[in-house]
Amino acid sequence: MGWGAWLREQVYPKSGFKRATRYVVYRMRRLPDQPHRVARGVFAGFFIGFLPLPGMQFLAAWGMARLMRGNVLAALLGTFNTNPLTTPPFAVFSVWLGHWMLGIEAPLNGKYILSALENALHDLWFNFTALFGPEKAQWDGLAQFFNEIYLPWFIGALGPAIVISAVAYYVTIPLVEAYQKARAATAHERGERRKRMRAKLAEAAAKLKRRSDEPDEGTGDDSAGTP
Repeated sequence: MGWGAWLREQVYPKSGFKRATRYVVYRMRRLPDQPHRVARGVFAGFFIGFLPLPGMQFLAAWGMARLMRGNVLAALLGTFNTNPLTTPPFAVFSVWLGHWMLGIEAPLNGKYILSALENALHDLWFNFTALFGPEKAQWDGLAQFFNEIYLPWFIGALGPAIVISAVAYYVTIPLVEAYQKARAATAHERGERRKRMRAKLAEAAAKLKRRSDEPDEGTGDDSAGTP
């Protein structure tokens, strides 16, 4: 897969988000672990997935799952709760909620957010080039982005992330329990069928052996043609 196709898959999977979501749920249900441990991992993954931690979600989900003694694979799968379609509206809502909680008064619109992001990226590049020249580092754009965008986003996302993750936790337990019970019943039924099949095969083999052990009536001394 080329870079262009890979980028398209990240924005919108070829199979669609519905199929990708079904696959994640399918994988979670089949995890060979106790239901409450899988649910803890789902809680950790969902919670971390809603937080603005670009490039660190897997590591943070792994660490949180280990602290909660949850299933690590479930935590990693849980981070896929966010995608390019759901993240922007949730991020805007989180920034708005964070502004309200921190008492920040700023025009929360696309132009304002893009301007703050542009200033932060400009400072990052300028500070990088300043390492090799006489210029002094600039932090105004980064400080603005952190104080007015990132920090409100992080704080505003905590409450909704906890609520949604708790719902996912309590939904996961009965789902995993039901699947494991159904799978155990299916395995038991298959085992019983194998036992019956082995018994039938053993019975057929015993009949064949008895027939082979019985003397042939046409080979006695009084049979025709015997001197």
